[in-house]
Amino acid sequence: MTKTTDFGYQKVAEDEKARRVAGVFDSVAARYDLMNDLMSMGLHRLWKRFAVEQSQVRPGDRVLDVAGGTADLARLFVRRVGKSGEVVLMDINAAMLKIGRDRLLDAGVIAPVVQCDAEKLPLPDDGFDCVSIAFGLRNITHKEAALAEMRRVLKPGGRLLVLEFSRVWKPLAPFYDAYSFQVLPRLGQLIANDADSYRYLAESIRVHPDQESLKQMMERAGLERVEYFNLSAGVVALHRGYKI
Repeated sequence: MTKTTDFGYQKVAEDEKARRVAGVFDSVAARYDLMNDLMSMGLHRLWKRFAVEQSQVRPGDRVLDVAGGTADLARLFVRRVGKSGEVVLMDINAAMLKIGRDRLLDAGVIAPVVQCDAEKLPLPDDGFDCVSIAFGLRNITHKEAALAEMRRVLKPGGRLLVLEFSRVWKPLAPFYDAYSFQVLPRLGQLIANDADSYRYLAESIRVHPDQESLKQMMERAGLERVEYFNLSAGVVALHRGYKI
């Protein structure tokens, strides 16, 4: 029997999800950063800065940015690790990765860039002081497998940061739903000529694990001292766990 998984509100075969997600990001890559600014009213930049501040990354550290796309986090981490450190930008999507690589080069940064699946990282054990994934986990088919892989490549004492949309404070939920399902697809059509991808975005947030569920998922993947920080009334949460 074919195994199925969520693609937004649809149930699709597991091997179908990766292809569909790739289609979404191929479509929106060129306008991805502009849409992030518009649909979050610039807040995504503050969320990402908060994540980097909570990373405990220092000069000389090695950082892996999983599903790093257009390199927003990678560029922030580069400033933290300095010339003695290293930031590796990784994404499964070639269109997004090309934009991220070019943005790093425009900033005068030459960093390793790897196209691969987060569920099967082609990297040795115990190699990084910090691994981050921002707004990418909900697009992965087997989330626990990806979390276990990210833990595997961490050094003992290393940190995994998961920045992701989560469950908003209940009194705000009706307003958030109206924005997500009425405004976002129209904005996506206007700016990126793609309403369906942004409808998927809204749906994927609703089927993603909530704060406590993701915390438990990270613990099952072997991470310890897992905690989370709600941002913007729970619209986004930052989870942090350690490899002990």
